[in-house]
Amino acid sequence: LFFSSADIPEIPESISFCRALQVADFSGNPLTRLPESFPELQNLTCLSVNDISLQALPENIGNLYNLASLELRENLLTYLPESLAQLQRLEELDLGNNELYHLPETIGALFNLKDLWLDGNQLAEIPQEVGNLKNLLCLDVSENKLECLPEEISGLTSLTDLLVSQNLLQVLPDGIGKLRRLSILKVDQNKLIQLTDSIGDCESLTELVLTENQLQSLPKSIGKLKKLNNLNADRNKLTSLPKEIGGCCSLNVFSVRDNRLSRIPSEISQATELHVLDVAGNRLMYLPLSLTTLKLKALWLSDNQSQPLLTFQTDTDPETGEKILTCVLLPQMPSEPGCQDNLPRCGALESLVNEMSDETWNERAVNRVSAIRFLEDEKDEEDNEMRTLLRRATPHPGELKNMKKTVENLRNDMNAAKGLDSNKNEVNNAIDRVTTSV
Repeated sequence: LFFSSADIPEIPESISFCRALQVADFSGNPLTRLPESFPELQNLTCLSVNDISLQALPENIGNLYNLASLELRENLLTYLPESLAQLQRLEELDLGNNELYHLPETIGALFNLKDLWLDGNQLAEIPQEVGNLKNLLCLDVSENKLECLPEEISGLTSLTDLLVSQNLLQVLPDGIGKLRRLSILKVDQNKLIQLTDSIGDCESLTELVLTENQLQSLPKSIGKLKKLNNLNADRNKLTSLPKEIGGCCSLNVFSVRDNRLSRIPSEISQATELHVLDVAGNRLMYLPLSLTTLKLKALWLSDNQSQPLLTFQTDTDPETGEKILTCVLLPQMPSEPGCQDNLPRCGALESLVNEMSDETWNERAVNRVSAIRFLEDEKDEEDNEMRTLLRRATPHPGELKNMKKTVENLRNDMNAAKGLDSNKNEVNNAIDRVTTSV
């Protein structure tokens, strides 16, 4: 039966007569309950009742002992009945985005469970019995209120994906190092203050996401992760990186944006597969020369300078008398479209272009007075006041290119015109000579 999003207000009790029913999908309907007779469908293997405002499961839901997949995402469930532990053949259980505050200890009895989604609930803890799920491949407990994970999580020896994003974790249990098949670990948006040394024993780890925590350092053991492909530790409080990071020989993407790093260890070059390095938003004063041996495809370095490129100076506005900050680039004229054809607006440029012969240019270059005058050696204050920096409006950087092109074009035109005049004079001289001879 496939009745998803069909505006069904209620499932009749008579559905229990569908004794051979194996797959049923009632997701996305305005239902609030399942009929009491529903657990009589003992041949049911797959049941999907996502997003139906379900507030409770039938207490005897465990009678569906052939159930292999149970999807209950986006409902209003606040608890799970004890009989759920009877679903011994269950391989997939999706309880994401409900209102669960407590997970029963009997969850550990679902020995064949391979995928367990508990994300988007209100869980403050995970029972230690979860460590009995020896066949579990994926555990998602993101977006809960977990302050710790049980040490017994080490029993999840088949686990490949562990997602604990957006919780309140300060540490990870040391037992996590026994998850030798773990490939993806996401602990972003928690409160981690340190990363356990045992992380280096997760030999199959390919992706480690530590974004938005409070880590001040990474353990040296991280260099043992030979299969690690993606390491993201953005927005932490890292002040240094261990030189052992170079041991991550398969590392392809390494991002430590928005931390407090003052240097990158030269050993990073030992991670020869590194193609993307993001160190923006740190306090780097330099990069190691060894980076040149890497075949980087992307490198982010912005927001690392400790001081502005141009220092500001205090001054007084001559019109208002207000104390202001200024530098050699201020004031700056606004950019306007079509300025390359608007020479009268660029008065300084116009005066340079008019009558621009090489002789005139050189003469002006010798005699012109610079608008910028710098203070000379220490003299009396009166002399200093007379020789302060004079400022003129600085063109917008976008206009400078256009102004340069305009000068070049006019110069070329004038040179061409000069050439024509020269040829004309030669012709006239020749005619005069001929006339004189005659």
